[in-house]
Amino acid sequence: MNTTTEVLLSALVLIGAGFTFVGSLSLVRFKDFYTRLHGPTKATTLGVGCLLIASSVFFSVTGEGLSLHEILVTFFLFITAPVSAHLLAKAALHLGLPSIAALPEEAPTTRRDSAPSRRD
Repeated sequence: MNTTTEVLLSALVLIGAGFTFVGSLSLVRFKDFYTRLHGPTKATTLGVGCLLIASSVFFSVTGEGLSLHEILVTFFLFITAPVSAHLLAKAALHLGLPSIAALPEEAPTTRRDSAPSRRD
């Protein structure tokens, strides 16, 4: 393995570990459900993704062969983690879970009484 590959792999591992640490720290530091959901989801997705890519590159360079499992795990992680976070946040909004940040006002709706009738 040459020096360039070692530097690239080391950088990917350090970046992945840094993102994972920041995601774990945000889970402890943030105060409400929505921010606790946002921090670890985004940071951990990037962190684990970098670690899996580094592992895949390492094993393909050392002659073990390209690992299809690591590529699939990375792909499914990048797809499912943001979707599951979105669904959890939407369920929390639906249940009326309070948030520290101000939520946007809902658009005014028209009442059925004031809408013109189509029976004419």
